[in-house]
Amino acid sequence: MTSVAVKLLHALRPWWFPFAALAAFEWYARTLGQSSEALAPPSAALRALGTAMLDGSLLQATAFTLSSAALGLLLAATLGIGLGLTLGLSRRAAQMSFFSVEVLRPIPSVALIPLAMLVFGFGLRMEFSIVAFASFWPMLILTQAAVQQVEPRLLEVSQVLGLSPAQRSVKIILPAIVPRLFVALRLGVAVALVVAVTVEIAANPEGMGYAMMIAQQSLDPALMLAWLFWIGVIGYLINVAALWLERRVAHRMGAMP
Repeated sequence: MTSVAVKLLHALRPWWFPFAALAAFEWYARTLGQSSEALAPPSAALRALGTAMLDGSLLQATAFTLSSAALGLLLAATLGIGLGLTLGLSRRAAQMSFFSVEVLRPIPSVALIPLAMLVFGFGLRMEFSIVAFASFWPMLILTQAAVQQVEPRLLEVSQVLGLSPAQRSVKIILPAIVPRLFVALRLGVAVALVVAVTVEIAANPEGMGYAMMIAQQSLDPALMLAWLFWIGVIGYLINVAALWLERRVAHRMGAMP
């Protein structure tokens, strides 16, 4: 076997199980599960996905979901990282806010849907406000923990140099916590997408989650599975983009070679 073939086999190794699972699902849906009204073969789902691409519904729903998730994540990251830095650097601030954080953090984000609907009605603002609430807490907790684990000698150096709190955060703290900060960001991205789709399934008549619910209510399992597959693809691509951004930012800030 040539080296090119070996490299190709190694490159395809992560895809063996998904392809085998899809093949098994295709066989089952066309044989033993042929009479089921809840299942459709992956090939039928792929055709339904192509139809949704051609009629524009795929792009429209995807754009709405990603817009609400991105806006919510942006707000959550801005507030969560900023407050996490403050609480991580100030023990007094952390002690004063401990009770408030521990009372609000466990509230399920979907429990806020009725309140958000009363305040904002249906639409983008209602959805991204819930996404922001859900994504804020992991960003806050992980940022605070990362700051508290910074090497104390680095903080001593910043004090010797007479750096202001803002300069200390930008020049000392942020480069030191970049890897853990991106762990928080990747978790926040996942939470944002999950919550956005959940809100659309539960209440908001927009986006990918709502489109999947309409397919289910229309007894169109092929289209429902197509949307489910597409949401998974979107999540995977977002994670790949977050990893790429992490490496670029960490390299520019000197956190990795």
